[in-house]
Amino acid sequence: VDVVESGGGLVQAGGSLRLTCVASGSSFSAYAMGWFRQAPGKEREFVAATDWSGGSTYYADSAKGRFSISRENTRNTVSLQMNDLEPEDSGVYFCAAGRPWNSEDHTRDGGYNYWGQGTRVTISS
Repeated sequence: VDVVESGGGLVQAGGSLRLTCVASGSSFSAYAMGWFRQAPGKEREFVAATDWSGGSTYYADSAKGRFSISRENTRNTVSLQMNDLEPEDSGVYFCAAGRPWNSEDHTRDGGYNYWGQGTRVTISS
């Protein structure tokens, strides 16, 4: 499975961005999809994830109430709508596909096997 992210950019604090990830392959609906981010000098961290159907979603505490993840299995896409952005949201955002074992595994990068190259998000204050 190849995944490609898009939609990053530079916005002011309080603004919004929508990231999109397109995955190749006919088995997209079999995979959970996650978004992770990495700020300079920091470890990669979980942001949001959805199970294979989109029926279950998971969010980091920092994302709850501001970010929304959704997927369209017919189009092999998963999106991350990010509102009320803060400078602390800056970083490279990665999309990942995998088959996590359980709910907790959806929030861990070890639950994912396929990763994109990332798209950069910069929030100015």
